[in-house]
Amino acid sequence: MAHDADELASKLTNWQQSYDQISSGLFRGALTELRLPQLQVFRESLSQSVRQSCRVWPDAIWFGLPDDGAATRINGRQTAADWIMVQPGNVEFELVTPSAYSIYGIVASRELLVETARRYGCEIDWQRVQSAELLQVDAQAQARCLHVLGQLLPAEGLGCAEGMAQWQETVLSALLDMLDHSCVEPALAASLQRRRHVVALAREYIMAHRSESITVPELCERVHVSRRTLQYCFEDVLGMSPMLYLRMVRLNGVRRQLQDGGAIGDVAGSWGLSNFSQFSSDYRKLFGQCPSASLRSRSRSTPHSLR
Repeated sequence: MAHDADELASKLTNWQQSYDQISSGLFRGALTELRLPQLQVFRESLSQSVRQSCRVWPDAIWFGLPDDGAATRINGRQTAADWIMVQPGNVEFELVTPSAYSIYGIVASRELLVETARRYGCEIDWQRVQSAELLQVDAQAQARCLHVLGQLLPAEGLGCAEGMAQWQETVLSALLDMLDHSCVEPALAASLQRRRHVVALAREYIMAHRSESITVPELCERVHVSRRTLQYCFEDVLGMSPMLYLRMVRLNGVRRQLQDGGAIGDVAGSWGLSNFSQFSSDYRKLFGQCPSASLRSRSRSTPHSLR
């Protein structure tokens, strides 16, 4: 259980992650995880909309299955009901998730996947699967896999070697059933590629000048697009306006830095938030608590780090 988005991000074993809260209100998150040397299965629940920067452990492949078909953005692409997400290990990717969201994750070593598929007689192009962001799968196979994961998590009575081996085989069987001869990679539109590029340029500029009071017209000038184009790009890729993104990045940056220690005014100023009263008001609206509460919660908890 966690009451801070970034705290929840740090709890998933062997992932490198950071989370930025987007929607307003107190955050509540929960994570249940089962782990073997070559397989990791988890369910994560988040009360607020969150932007996630993620990196899975090396030599593995992650498969993400949102519960109840909830829409998710992965690297700017929005999922549909019969799509699952996929990413290889040691590659950074981005998720934008809605409020009241839960997702199941399966992470398996490539070696384990290839060997299990060979035993089952499945013919799967792992190179293509690994390079995809989204895979369209058979709806019934997807439902069966979600049912298996829902029965498994939370887990009880799986501590013995026989129980662990059995749940590994059950999960891999359900996963391969989705992938075998049925997965189709949706095409990436050229327009989305261009909008990704515009958003990437804008974000690079924001982080390089984070202590400055950046405006949207200034961003438009720096990335050489109109205000309308910049708006379309951010809404298409991130599901939010450039102004909302600016505010979200700054306030989450302040919160993260306050939890590592520092004077509130100095930290806010380092993120371009020079109007202290406006900053305090925006902070309370987003996180449901005043900035000083982050300092107090930091003093009561053990510092966390990305693993």
